[in-house]
Amino acid sequence: MLKKLKPELSIVLPVFNEEQNIPLVVAEYLKLTKVKNIEVIFVEDTGSTDKTREVIKKFSRKYTFVKALLINERGYGLSLYSGLKFARGKFICWTHADLQTDPKDTIRALNIIQKNSDEKVFVKGKRYGIPLSDSFFTFGMSVFETLILGKPLYDINAQPNLFHNSFIGLIKDPPSDFSFDLYIYYTAKKEGYKILRFPVLFKKRIYGHSAWNNNLASKIKFIKRTIKFTFDLKKRLNL
Repeated sequence: MLKKLKPELSIVLPVFNEEQNIPLVVAEYLKLTKVKNIEVIFVEDTGSTDKTREVIKKFSRKYTFVKALLINERGYGLSLYSGLKFARGKFICWTHADLQTDPKDTIRALNIIQKNSDEKVFVKGKRYGIPLSDSFFTFGMSVFETLILGKPLYDINAQPNLFHNSFIGLIKDPPSDFSFDLYIYYTAKKEGYKILRFPVLFKKRIYGHSAWNNNLASKIKFIKRTIKFTFDLKKRLNL
């Protein structure tokens, strides 16, 4: 019996009320399986109120490259960390399942890191095309994080994020919420990783809505959580 090859790239997609988007996402990644040996891991944390869980289970039965990871605790960061630990690829990536960024961006990121043989490379998108109000928000949070944590940090929530699987061992007690992006980006900087950014078009959603960026109140809540985590992280690292 032939041993099944490990995927070249694992792509982790946390999903929340993405029932309508998932068939479109799977169709896009199916095209990419003809280019690279990939696995796509959908992570659902019981938070969805639609049929997201049933849909990802259906596609995982239909396609071997699709994996359904179902966890019983809530949290964006928790879902991502679970998916990263579950991944089998030489390189691991995470992005969103809302199609606001093109799935082909994950392959662009993979090509970038493969041109750099050093394992200590972290590839991250750099968004363009976002609304002006979100641009001001991104700039303000970037300045705040940079000043508090002492590392240049910009467009922290940009996707995709991609790195060699050895990076997983550096993740210690990560946050379970949306601060996960900040924690990982900061960790890569702290550990001396070469950060490579590339332009990624940020589009409007086709279906559904953001889990946190719905209105001013949700933005304020996100800012408060992020500020609290930033100061907690600063304290924990004795910065």
